[in-house]
Amino acid sequence: MLLPSFAEEKRLELEGYQRIAGIDEAGRGALAGPVVAAAVILPCRIDTPWLNQVRDSKQLSPARRELLFHYIHEAATAIGIGIAPNEVIDTQGIIKATRLAMKLAIDQLSPPAQCLLIDYMLIPEVPLPQKGITNGDRLCLSIACASIMAKVARDRLMVEFDGTYPGYGLAQHKGYGTKGHLACLCRLGPSSIHRQSFRPVKDLIHQEK
Repeated sequence: MLLPSFAEEKRLELEGYQRIAGIDEAGRGALAGPVVAAAVILPCRIDTPWLNQVRDSKQLSPARRELLFHYIHEAATAIGIGIAPNEVIDTQGIIKATRLAMKLAIDQLSPPAQCLLIDYMLIPEVPLPQKGITNGDRLCLSIACASIMAKVARDRLMVEFDGTYPGYGLAQHKGYGTKGHLACLCRLGPSSIHRQSFRPVKDLIHQEK
């Protein structure tokens, strides 16, 4: 398995950049809840034993993600978290909402980023040098760290939402379209945090009308 590396960060360092932010999101494909983005600036000379455990967040267990979340939080030069709620997703579309969440995360960075490495996409709303990397969360350490921070932050939000919107199992599936979630949707109908522009939520709303 190919492990994420600092190859992209080192290339940018040679160009004179020091504060290089990795950017990724979590929750883009979910049926409920927000899309959450994280921006992470790692020190240029970081060398810690946990770095070789970093992966795309989808390849890690929840317990391993929580542990690495703590390590990254302790070691990072700066971290930003941005949230675009389901209402923004429904009104602006998931791509614009994702870029908004990423911009909010970047805006929180202190000290600010000098350039960006982003999983898959570009953010025209941010006037910084940037590179979109396909499968960036698997290839680039800064982006992989951002994927962990975004995933853990979003999972924690969905556990909180489970208390506010009981019966859907949000703490278990985190809003994704599992069989159990779809069964709850059919039984209870959509909640106010379900994405009305996403199928099958959209279809259920039309049926109710």
